[in-house]
Amino acid sequence: MKPQLLDVVRNQFGMTDAWALVIGDLMLDRYLIGDVQRISPEAPVPIVLLKQQHERAGGAANVAVNLALLGLKTRIAGCVGKDVDAGSLLKMINDAGIDTSGVLESAERPTITKTRILGGHQQMMRLDQESQQSFSTEENTQLQALVTAQLAENPSIIILSDYAKGVLSSELCTEVIRQAHQLNIPVLVDPKGRDYSKYKGATALTPNKREAAEACSVSVSNNAALLSAASILRKSLGLQFLAVTRGEEGITVTDENATLHIPATAKQVFDVSGAGDTVIATLAAGMVHGLGHQESLQLANIAAGIVVGKVGTVPITKQELINELVSQNSALQADKICSIADLVDRVASWRSSGQKIVFTNGCFDLLHAGHVTYLEAARKKGDRLVLGLNTDRSVSALKGPSRPVIHEQDRARVLAALEAVDAVILFDEDTPLNLIAAIKPDVIVKGSDYTEDQVVGGAEVKSWGGQVALIDIVPGRSTSKIIEKLAS
Repeated sequence: MKPQLLDVVRNQFGMTDAWALVIGDLMLDRYLIGDVQRISPEAPVPIVLLKQQHERAGGAANVAVNLALLGLKTRIAGCVGKDVDAGSLLKMINDAGIDTSGVLESAERPTITKTRILGGHQQMMRLDQESQQSFSTEENTQLQALVTAQLAENPSIIILSDYAKGVLSSELCTEVIRQAHQLNIPVLVDPKGRDYSKYKGATALTPNKREAAEACSVSVSNNAALLSAASILRKSLGLQFLAVTRGEEGITVTDENATLHIPATAKQVFDVSGAGDTVIATLAAGMVHGLGHQESLQLANIAAGIVVGKVGTVPITKQELINELVSQNSALQADKICSIADLVDRVASWRSSGQKIVFTNGCFDLLHAGHVTYLEAARKKGDRLVLGLNTDRSVSALKGPSRPVIHEQDRARVLAALEAVDAVILFDEDTPLNLIAAIKPDVIVKGSDYTEDQVVGGAEVKSWGGQVALIDIVPGRSTSKIIEKLAS
């Protein structure tokens, strides 16, 4: 799975005319960071010696910046005040290449600003600036007109980023979803509140665990009840899928077919601020670039694991995502080399999801193009390819004392790096018959220089309803010829 995600991010993100429309509550996140060395003599509170100040896009603005830094053209609709903070926020958004023509500047309210005071990495206080007044009829009318104008430009995907600050009224959400249906545009929602009825008909919701528990009226500590209720909620709202972000527990997605859990990937957690924004933005980017929602959520989960390792609201970048995928690919490749117990468990898991298991075996000494072509063809005979690899001892018994040229662990690691190979297992017997009996593959593959009756394990595979497949070998490619050429 990961190699495909890496290919999509590396080769497709930023290479399309598709664009995203983000609608929601725009915020300015301000950070005052310093050191705490003493308590104030005026009151029992710590004194923060200010060292740094940062301003970052927050709320729906952070969603938009995440999208832009992932390479997706982005427009944003929402509301700011007519004040200095609005100027700072809009400049930040524009500098990221985001179109702000859908933003209402209102004299009736201040720009929403959250000021966090940190002593080192510890948040000590947060000061919020916002209006408690509902949006006026005039403001709602202006917002609706701005959003409608953006929808007329036919976005590729719409994100509703709701922080319950008033932009996403029931009327606006209902109208956006209605128009999106008519235009066949997917709508993703990061929801707020207990009543999700205003999101009915959206493509998906991405609540966090606490938000989902509140909306479903279940205990946040009862995972089984929560996920069961989330599945019912998905159906009642007519969603294609619902993804519950569960912090250090990862992401659980439920759709019409099944419930899938994606484990968390974060190595360390400094600050979860903005992680939900990164999840929905990366989910949207993946879907726009052709990934299914489960693959897109796997990508979003990886992105969230990166941003929670930073202090404050910090968006993901395309290069950071690529770097992490490359790192995970290396670990994934090495993990393909397994013991017999691990292999049996993996095969059982693959088979339980309806996947066809293919088996082949060989020495694969001095890997060459003929080997790679053969393994790619073998993989096409099913869904998972298991490769039984002769140990050094068994290679010597077959090929003579001068072989193998490459040590068994090195051969296994190189083969594990091939996308066509799903598992590599070393076997020391003269034949892989015991290995074949243990995993019971659906297809056994050998080169066309064999006949079916010569394939070890062929009769056994046929006995449980499997088949033998013979694949043409690439002429003129062989390890023996390479060794002869090197020796000449």
